[in-house]
Amino acid sequence: MNRTLLAAAESFPIAGAFTISRGAKTTAGVVTCTIGASGALGRGECVPYARYGESVPGVLAAIEDMRGAIEDGVGREELARLMPAGAARNALDCALWDLEAKLSGVPTWQVLDTTAPQKLVTAYTLSLGEPETMQRQAAEHAWRPLIKVKVGTADDEARIRAVRAGAPDSAIILDANEGWTPDNLAHHFAVCEEARIALVEQPLPADNDSALRGMARSVIVCADESVHRTSDVAGLADRYDAINIKLDKAGGLTEALALRQAARSHGLKIMVGCMVGTSLGMAPAVLLAQGADFVDLDGPLLLARDREPALRYEGSDVYPPEPALWG
Repeated sequence: MNRTLLAAAESFPIAGAFTISRGAKTTAGVVTCTIGASGALGRGECVPYARYGESVPGVLAAIEDMRGAIEDGVGREELARLMPAGAARNALDCALWDLEAKLSGVPTWQVLDTTAPQKLVTAYTLSLGEPETMQRQAAEHAWRPLIKVKVGTADDEARIRAVRAGAPDSAIILDANEGWTPDNLAHHFAVCEEARIALVEQPLPADNDSALRGMARSVIVCADESVHRTSDVAGLADRYDAINIKLDKAGGLTEALALRQAARSHGLKIMVGCMVGTSLGMAPAVLLAQGADFVDLDGPLLLARDREPALRYEGSDVYPPEPALWG
């Protein structure tokens, strides 16, 4: 099979700014990969993430290094042996899934031998800010069934209480982005219990999360930065109750599916999350998120402009992708 490969950097403006404990950004920088064969085009998108040492130029270079293998017809399983997990492999892996669907006329969900995907309720993310601002934002979105809130400062008690006051009936996820410490962990968990928080993502740094081991808590604690690939899962079950699977971390849908199965076999709950990207990056994750305990695929809702065609969002519902978009 003769193939072609094209990778390009794109930038999409964020509506306002997106702020987490590590900083703020106003644009989403993505890399789009297109693999062509026999008149069909398969596409995949990734978001290079500086936290993991990635950059747009670095991801483009990594994809270019795979040009020979891709054009010679490498498959997804071999690609996983040739490349490390991460954004570059995600773009290529998802493009290969899409190409297979386009060439065969069989949608990806049928290739996976699953039932037809259904719409999902996704979280909507609120940026880190002052408590008054976050309460106002929460009140604006209090109609949503699930809200995700960025925290991760030395004292988030006021923020947690403010968001709960703003959205008294919504389920709330907190994402600390490694911003808490062993010293303030118990205090924050106690506040979470009072505020009826459903889940806390990655409260401690990935290399300093041993304080979670054996710690009594009522809130579900979810690994994010601590988990990337299937081999990570076995070592997490003594500290975490759930894992957040992201295509960009796992290196594509192929590894993410294996990661989901490994998590289930270890009794961990599953959250499927995303970076801030477009509908093309979210589309494979909608298939992955079928049956997940928590879904956070709101990336396009945070953008001022999405690509076309786009995923269909109605309120907090996200629908499976149409074939023209992906899969």
